[in-house]
Amino acid sequence: MIDSLKMRLGEKVSTNRSVLEVHGRDEGYPDEQPPSAVVFAESARDVREVLTWASENRIPVIPFGAGTSLEGQLIPRGPAVSLDLSRMNRIVQIKPEDFLAVVEPGVTYPALNRALRHHGMFFPVDPGAEASLGGMAATNASGTTTVRYGGMRQNTLALEVILANGETLRLGRPVRKTSSGYDLKDLFIGSEGTLGVITELSLRLHPLPTHVHALRAFFKSIDAAAEAAYLVMASALPVARLELIDDIGLRAVNRYADRNYPESPALFMEFHSSSAAAMEEELGEATRLAQEAEATAVEEARGVEELTSLWEARHRVYWAFIALFSGRKYMITDAAVPISQMPSLIGFARRTLRDMQLDGSIIGHVGDGNFHVMIATAREDYPRAEAFAAQLVRAALEADGTATGEHGIGLRKKQFLALEHASAVKWMRMLKRLFDPNGLLNPGKVLDLGEEP
Repeated sequence: MIDSLKMRLGEKVSTNRSVLEVHGRDEGYPDEQPPSAVVFAESARDVREVLTWASENRIPVIPFGAGTSLEGQLIPRGPAVSLDLSRMNRIVQIKPEDFLAVVEPGVTYPALNRALRHHGMFFPVDPGAEASLGGMAATNASGTTTVRYGGMRQNTLALEVILANGETLRLGRPVRKTSSGYDLKDLFIGSEGTLGVITELSLRLHPLPTHVHALRAFFKSIDAAAEAAYLVMASALPVARLELIDDIGLRAVNRYADRNYPESPALFMEFHSSSAAAMEEELGEATRLAQEAEATAVEEARGVEELTSLWEARHRVYWAFIALFSGRKYMITDAAVPISQMPSLIGFARRTLRDMQLDGSIIGHVGDGNFHVMIATAREDYPRAEAFAAQLVRAALEADGTATGEHGIGLRKKQFLALEHASAVKWMRMLKRLFDPNGLLNPGKVLDLGEEP
C-alpha cells in the first residue's frame, strides 16, 4: 500500500528505519511506535495528495512539525503515515506596515524572528524549544512572553487548512479584529492535528521594545517566590516575562554550565517600559515587591549582554535537568490556574513530589498561572510519575484551572477532558466527526470516538 503512495510522491516518501523511529516518539511520552512511512511534504499540493491517498486507503495521518510535543501527540496508535511539514519552511510575506507575517507551517519561530530583526519587529510567542509555527498553532503554544503578548491563539490572524477530504479552507482574515461569521480559525488552533492540517499562517507582529530591563530575585522557599510572583502581577508593572526556577533547576544549571547561581528558588522578571524614566521607577518598584516577599538577593540587568546573561539559566534548565539525572526516563507535565491560586498549587506540587519521593523540578510561566514539573525516574517507576501528573491535574481543576496551559492533551491528558469540560466533550466529538468522518487525522489524540455523542 505504501508503494502506491511512493508512486504519487516519489522520494518525498521514506520508509528508512531511523527516519521512522524519529517520527514515532516525542519529547515527553514514554511509548514509541514508528509510523508505516514518513512523507516530507514540500507544498500544500503534497499535503492534499497525502490526505487524498489516506482517505482512499483508510490510513491515518499524523501531522509532524519539529517533534517537540510533550503529551504523545505524535505517536501512532496503529498503522499510520507521519506527514512531516518541516520542508514547508518559507516565509511567504512580511508586511511591517500591517504588523503581519505570512509563513508556511515548517518555519520555526527563531527563524521568523531572525528575518524580522531587519524590520524592527518580532513575533512574541516563545515556547523555548526550536518549535515550528504550524506545530505551535496546533497545540496553542505559549511561553515566556505570554503574560504580556498572549499565546498562539491571540497572535494568529488567519490560517490555511486542508481537511481530511482534501478540501482547502481559508479561515480568519489578516486584520486585528473581525465580527464576521463563526470563528472557525480558533477551532483549529489547539486541535493537535485532529481536525485538519495547517499549511499557512498569518501572524501578528509587534515592534521590538526599546526599553527593556530585568531582575533576578532569589528566595528562601518556593512558596515565597510564588508569592512574590503574585505581588508583581498584582502591581501595575509592565511585565513581559515572569519565570520561576526552583532550587533543583538552578543546581542542575550550575553543574551543566559551570555557574555559581544561589541554589534557591528564583524569579526571573523582564519589563518592557515606555521610557527610560519609567524604567528606573519600575526597577525600584519591582525590587521593593521582591524584598517584601523576603528575597535574599536581587540582581538587575540592562542591555543585550546583561539580559542574555540573566536569562541563561531559564533557557538552559531543561537540558541541565536531563544532564543532572542522565540515564533516566523523563516526564514533563503542566497545569494552569487563576493567578490567585498559583502559589498554593505550586506548594501542592512541591509537597507531592516530596511525599511520592520523586526527583522533580518546578519551572514555569508563573505570570500567567502556568507552570511545569519535570520529573526524572527509572523506567520501572514511571507509573509513579504519571500518578503525580494526575494528582496535579485534579488539584488544578479543583482550583478552577485547566489540565494543560500549553502542552496540549495528546494521549496523556485526554482522561481528564470530561472532568474539565463535562457535557461539552459530546460536542467536541461531533465536531471531530464532522471534519474527519473517517477518523483519519491523528486518531486517538485529544479524545476518543468510541462513544456515541
